[in-house]
Amino acid sequence: MLQADSTALALLNQWQRGFPLVDEPFAAIGETLALSGKQVLDRYRHLHNSGAFSRIGGVFAPGAGGASLLAAMAVPAHMLERVAAIVSAQPGVNHNYEREHEVNLWFVVTGRDAWEVEQQLQRIEAASGLRTLRLPMLHAFRIDTAFDLGAVSHDRQSSGRTRIAAAPIAMDEEPLAALVEQGIELCERPFDVWARHLGCTLDVIRQQIAQWTDSGALSRFGVVVRHHEVGFRANAMVVFQVPAHRIDACGDVLAHFPGATLVYQRATAEGWPFNLYCMVHGRDRFSVLQTIAAAIRHAALDNVPSRILFSRTRFKQTGARRFAPHPQVPHLSTTTPTETSKENEHAHS
Repeated sequence: MLQADSTALALLNQWQRGFPLVDEPFAAIGETLALSGKQVLDRYRHLHNSGAFSRIGGVFAPGAGGASLLAAMAVPAHMLERVAAIVSAQPGVNHNYEREHEVNLWFVVTGRDAWEVEQQLQRIEAASGLRTLRLPMLHAFRIDTAFDLGAVSHDRQSSGRTRIAAAPIAMDEEPLAALVEQGIELCERPFDVWARHLGCTLDVIRQQIAQWTDSGALSRFGVVVRHHEVGFRANAMVVFQVPAHRIDACGDVLAHFPGATLVYQRATAEGWPFNLYCMVHGRDRFSVLQTIAAAIRHAALDNVPSRILFSRTRFKQTGARRFAPHPQVPHLSTTTPTETSKENEHAHS
């Protein structure tokens, strides 16, 4: 259990935000734990190899750059694995999950622009022969994928940044944004690698990351934990059909509810009338259901149509790639052995 390894818990938990942007970040972290920089670096390498985290890097807010779209398909059971493989094969697909509903395959497609995203969706439709629901985000109320790994469920968390409206990354900032997105190399002086290939100093990198963070373009810079691997094995996407005049109020309330990880408004589609989404994570199905029930009461959403879609099979999970990677820059791979393989995530109470 992660909780039994206090060092691993500290390395993953404390540095999901505010990772030190200094010459030797692992040595700086070591000073807080009475460890050498080499010991910290070795532990991070081990944790990465075990799948506990995907990368150490940045999580950009919606609107910061590129394009992304949540899509969904109603796939007959006998076709599910074949269609999921078609979806996962698209390079821009970074999340691909089966969920408990007739509309059962849910995935996120990213690209440099909306045209690139649409081309991938059309290839998926042509290869599968199935219609894809396109559910673009209209407003992000809360994006907070970092939370206390020592807690029993995410409902022990304080609220994070809400009402996200990021300014787009400028074109001349995209080379650094690509590096921030893909994550640092696990070496003693990782930012020297970036500075050398960008032809700048660490101060320039640090100032730019700070500016993005202050503006809201960058949600956080730190360890991107893979929640399933560290014990948060249940997650559900709750969707609501909320009257238009109540969307903002309900979204704001859910965004400040400690149990919510993601809260956003999306466009509806033919046969899919739901417009407000809320993600909840927990160690088991029962704790997630408890949090959902409390959130629904808190936001006065008891009387609106809703559905709870628990995650079942994870077909693919990798980091988003909305910025073109900088050529010839070595970096920490974001693919671990379990990220692109089929894995059952159905958690029982």
